[in-house]
Amino acid sequence: MQRYFIDSNVPESQKISIGIPHYHHIINVMRHVSGDQLIFVFNAGETYIVTIEEVEKETISCHLTERLEKTVELPIDVTLACGLPKGDKLDLIVQKTTELGIFSIQPFEAERSIVKWDEKKETKKRQRLQKIAQEAAEQSHRVHVPEILPLLTSKKLLLELAQYTHVFIADEEEAKINEQKVFKKLLNTMKINDKLLIITGPEGGLSRNEVTSYIEKGAISGSLGPRILRTETAPLYAMAAISYEFEL
Repeated sequence: MQRYFIDSNVPESQKISIGIPHYHHIINVMRHVSGDQLIFVFNAGETYIVTIEEVEKETISCHLTERLEKTVELPIDVTLACGLPKGDKLDLIVQKTTELGIFSIQPFEAERSIVKWDEKKETKKRQRLQKIAQEAAEQSHRVHVPEILPLLTSKKLLLELAQYTHVFIADEEEAKINEQKVFKKLLNTMKINDKLLIITGPEGGLSRNEVTSYIEKGAISGSLGPRILRTETAPLYAMAAISYEFEL
């Protein structure tokens, strides 16, 4: 069943009317009709199977049929601080890490980031990325849509580290010296509901100055295996490892 995120609380009447923008996708794209069932995710992640009762012009009347209790969310909150990469790589990172269970994504301008966002560009980029995250969350049947957080500079990112239980820097220099067990040891120490921040760099990686400043604020650095990973590969590797550790 197709899943939709509804920006409202569960109605006490167990009935709900849906309009734009979901109407177009439900009726014109998916070709649903009266009697068909969908999955609606309401605020706070409450999830229900709903049945379409009536289709009118730009409005769909539905009733809530069954509450779904199963959750597919990771037991820890993982935020990715991603140094701005070139091209459309961030689109891919957002889509795939959402499918893999990321909680939120924090873009930041690393010292080696070639790409720069001005205020106007940031607004459009975040809107686009948020849409990608929502579509990926719907496709992967999640109950949480990862938030694309406002862009930070590398220095401002430092001020955010204190809010996380653990901060891990995916550092290619550590891979070169064969330091491969730090990430595994970190995951083994984490507890349910912990908040993990993973910092990955852009093309060219993080500068030594950045890594040192993050470590001084309590972060730990390590590699993601013995090979040097591309900027769009490292976050996917990390999320897959986290899923294996906590879900498989």
